Amino acid sequence: MKLFGTDGIRALVNEEIMSPEMGVKMGIALVLYCQKRNAPLKIVIGRDTRESGVMLEEAIICGIISMGGTAVLAGIIPTPGVAYLVGEEKAGAGIVISASHNSFEYNGLKPFNSDGTKLTNEQESELQKYILEESTKKIGEDFVLGQKTILTDAKEKYANFLLSKVSNLELGNLKIVLDCANGATYEIAPVVFEKKAEVSEVLFAGPNGKNINSNCGSQHIEMLRKKVIEKKADLGLAFDGDGDRLIVVDEKGNALNGDQIIYLIAKMMQEKGELRNNAVVTTVMSNIGFISSLKKIGIEHFAVGVGDRQVSQEMKKKEIVLGGEESGHIIMSNFQPTGDGMASGLMLISAMNYFKKNLSELVREIVLFPKILVNVIVKSKPELESISEIMEIIKKIENILGENGRVLVRYSGTENLCRVMIEGRDKEEIKNYADQIVEVINKKLN
Repeated sequence: MKLFGTDGIRALVNEEIMSPEMGVKMGIALVLYCQKRNAPLKIVIGRDTRESGVMLEEAIICGIISMGGTAVLAGIIPTPGVAYLVGEEKAGAGIVISASHNSFEYNGLKPFNSDGTKLTNEQESELQKYILEESTKKIGEDFVLGQKTILTDAKEKYANFLLSKVSNLELGNLKIVLDCANGATYEIAPVVFEKKAEVSEVLFAGPNGKNINSNCGSQHIEMLRKKVIEKKADLGLAFDGDGDRLIVVDEKGNALNGDQIIYLIAKMMQEKGELRNNAVVTTVMSNIGFISSLKKIGIEHFAVGVGDRQVSQEMKKKEIVLGGEESGHIIMSNFQPTGDGMASGLMLISAMNYFKKNLSELVREIVLFPKILVNVIVKSKPELESISEIMEIIKKIENILGENGRVLVRYSGTENLCRVMIEGRDKEEIKNYADQIVEVINKKLN
């Protein structure tokens, strides 16, 4: 059984891999993971607003205490808040209970190392081994059960950390609208941004356990568009359910994705001499137009596989301070080594003030290629390279597109889907090419 996907463990609640039993096993495994590293048996736990979060939290606490560890509860807090608190509390590990942008029926478990980084593939395999082996510690005379502590000031500590990082930035007095997705940012984001800008309105900040990401947040920005225009705001910021992702709306209601946000932050950092090694890291999903725009201003680009975890690891390897994903995960290692929606929003506001232009003007510099993305439900996921017909149609279309486009076909890390992405200069043309690939995939995999 493979538990971990692209970003932790994620599934429908009360299925085999997302149940109270799994929570207990995860708590036990995290303590074993810390023991192996002679790290403090202290685990920081944070969660988003899903109704299942409390159930899974209690289960993880039981697992930690049963092994003599200390469960440190941060409550409802964005994922990057836990990444920060692990170091602040000198903990051996951290765990976030969240299914990110998914609906409330789902939940997930995202473990963190003591330095705030997500686990590598090898570390995930080790943790999975502890979970599946159900290792336990026998209680004897010398054994002491662990304990639970509550961080009553967790959100305050994280907010102060963010504000300290931008204390020297000129953020001006821009008007913004926030969309908190009825998720983990609903309390903290208004507090942080009201210190640095004029918050015209806060949308979707009334979680009830079931409305997280429901027609709101980074995946559903229709209301945010409307409110930005209505309030004559300078921009709108939409977070996902756990607050590690950001999508932006400009003053005209147009959406900016992660590529565009990264470009603007990178350009500002480059001009200020803060872009270490004059390079950024993103995934293979980034738009060709974005990469071309970076090259025009002399910024080198490195691409890795899908997932902000891989971006972070490549940034560390190449000593690069900025990276992220088209989906809105943006990592700035001068903040911390994981995606942070609020930090990204603060840096974007800083860029707007630095360039003294509104967002719609700034993004004109980036001409994105049309993109088609099709998700094909498949019955099985054999290695794509082993299916000659699929590889032949991909190669054929790649040859036709040449330097004016590209093809990317890959499986989802968490679902039975084959994702087909094509970029090119003509939308109708690339739609036709996508249809051709989808036809072959359906023929061979269904």
